[in-house]
Amino acid sequence: PETSLDPALELTVLHPAEMELSETTQQVFDHVRQTNPSRVIFDSLSEMRLLAQSPLRYRRQVLALKHFFTTRQCTVILIDDQTSEIGDLQLHSLSHGVVMLEQLAIDYGAERRRLRVIKMRGIKFRGGYHDFSIRKGGLAIYPRLIAAEHHTPFMGDLVSSGNHELDRMLGGGLERGTNALLIGAAGVGKSSLALGYAVAACQRGEQVAFFVFDEGIGTLLARGRALGFDIEPWIQKGLLHLQQVDPAELSPGEFTAAVRHSVEEQGARIILLDSLNGYLNAMPDGQFLILQMHELLSYLGQQGVMSMMVLAQHGLVGPMETPVDISYLSDTVIMLRYFEHAGMVRRALSVVKKRSGRHENTIREFRLGASGIKVGEPLSAFNGIFSGTPEYTGDATFLMADEHDDTQAR
Repeated sequence: PETSLDPALELTVLHPAEMELSETTQQVFDHVRQTNPSRVIFDSLSEMRLLAQSPLRYRRQVLALKHFFTTRQCTVILIDDQTSEIGDLQLHSLSHGVVMLEQLAIDYGAERRRLRVIKMRGIKFRGGYHDFSIRKGGLAIYPRLIAAEHHTPFMGDLVSSGNHELDRMLGGGLERGTNALLIGAAGVGKSSLALGYAVAACQRGEQVAFFVFDEGIGTLLARGRALGFDIEPWIQKGLLHLQQVDPAELSPGEFTAAVRHSVEEQGARIILLDSLNGYLNAMPDGQFLILQMHELLSYLGQQGVMSMMVLAQHGLVGPMETPVDISYLSDTVIMLRYFEHAGMVRRALSVVKKRSGRHENTIREFRLGASGIKVGEPLSAFNGIFSGTPEYTGDATFLMADEHDDTQAR
């Protein structure tokens, strides 16, 4: 009995929604005819879907819009907030292109925004997800990197570390277009060794980009001065570009875009990443770190850029654990270890792998001090270098002389 008083039931020819939707659509058509725009934006289609009240009527109205604008020289952008039922692809079949935008909330840090081109008639497009951010002035989109699209001819000469003994261990140095992995426990000197490469490159007049994940710029500058590496003049000259990276705020796509900017716009010939542990934390989907790093390293290699990555292993003593196995992607692997002798903690390094040429298979002690990085002579009386607890059983006369200016390293 109550429904008998519903005014909508008294109409037998037209439903009120049909009249409202038709009037709204007609107003749009009239306004377009008067202004003759080059672009038309509907924000949003959820209002039209609400007026239509049925999928069939809604599809007919969208199809009418398509037929109307087909004869007019204008681009139509339809915005939908995905309030339709899951799997509703009505608009996909009527549109020439479909771009989907997503916002992902992670457990900690800023949200991650990404887009995916689902459909684009007559145009080859790059599939997959692409990160983007909303900034003052509009959207900043970071297309997914495809290394095969970027190749630049280059000379494969050797890159010196600035340390003669270290270059000897590497068979003369690292080749351009290759990458090196510095792996070891925290504080053993990986970042300091990478900093030495940066200073040596600046002294040759080359552009260097240093991406710092784990420490502040001020701390890096102070440590450089303690090691005899005054890097501030190189920064002022524009040869060394330091960039602090906050893993909680930067998306992987934005980081890749920053690396590309350093190479293509600033002309960087050496890229340093300190460290991969911080880059791993920047990845909401950690299982894709290897794939993204593979594309990034391939891109840098094809650009003739020498890249160096720092990876800290878990644990200071005992067997070491690596958070991610990326050694198979690395052209060169340099392992740094602590060892104990006569009640003192010392440091040793060895070149475990080098694809592009010969290298020493020896283990050498090295020391960090106010005069920089010093590498000693080969030591043969070592046991357990790969176990995480190396043991030196040789004569102490072959070890480097003690110094009191040993600088704290990373």
